[in-house]
Order: sequence, then structure tokens, then C-alpha cells
Amino acid sequence: MKKQIFSFLTIAAGSFLFVACSDSKATYVDLETGKSIEVKKDDATGKMVNAETGDPVTFYVDTRSNDTLYGANGKVVNGEIVRTSEGKYILSDDLKIKADEDEYKIKGDDYKMKVEKDGDIKIKDGDTKTKIDEDGKKVKQD
Repeated sequence: MKKQIFSFLTIAAGSFLFVACSDSKATYVDLETGKSIEVKKDDATGKMVNAETGDPVTFYVDTRSNDTLYGANGKVVNGEIVRTSEGKYILSDDLKIKADEDEYKIKGDDYKMKVEKDGDIKIKDGDTKTKIDEDGKKVKQD
């Protein structure tokens, strides 16, 4: 009798875990925080927000499809984003790239990078300025 009850409880627990794990809701991860979240469309703005906090979600990953999505419009942006030195993500389309024989420049709203012919690199990312040259790396916060 004890063996039958144990078997029944084992099957019931397994069934419960299967049902819980096969939840029809997709699992998302906020790319900025790395935390699992539920997302919903904000009725007022049409943008995706964290369903629990109501905070806007810039980029999030659908862990079932492994797609990265843009919160402003829900568009799949796999391979179209760049991570800045401060750990923020931006769309590569938002960057302007300019290159000539003396330097290479990348510019976004809050991000600038300049690579000079001699190998010196200057990065401005928000309030952080980084300079990399033969003497090493220097970081300055404004």
C-alpha cells in the first residue's frame, strides 16, 4: 500500500512539474538587467514594458526562440545591436560610422569612439570617457 501511494505521489509530482514547465507563456530576459521578466504592450505608448514594474524594456530575449527583440516595436533585432563600454545596448542603425586613412569614428546619441591611425582609442559613453594608448587605459567619469 505504501509503495502504491509513493508511486502515485511520484507520478502526480512529475505531472505537476511537466505542466508547470510547459507553461504557454514565453520566457523573456531583459538584456540590460539579465533578469527573467514578463513583458506586455503598454496601451498608451505601444512599447513593450516589464509587466510587473511597468518600466520600459529596451531589448529583451525570447528564450524559447533565442531572438533578441526591440521593445519599442517588438521587431527581431538579432545581430543589429551593439553593447557599449558601459554595458548599454543600442541599435547599430543608430550609429554613424566614418572612416578615412587617418581615423575611424563611430557616433551614436550618447556614444562616440575614435580610433586614430597611431592606434590610440578614445571612447565617450554617456558620462564616461576612456582613452587607450601606449601608456595604458585611462577612465574618467564626468
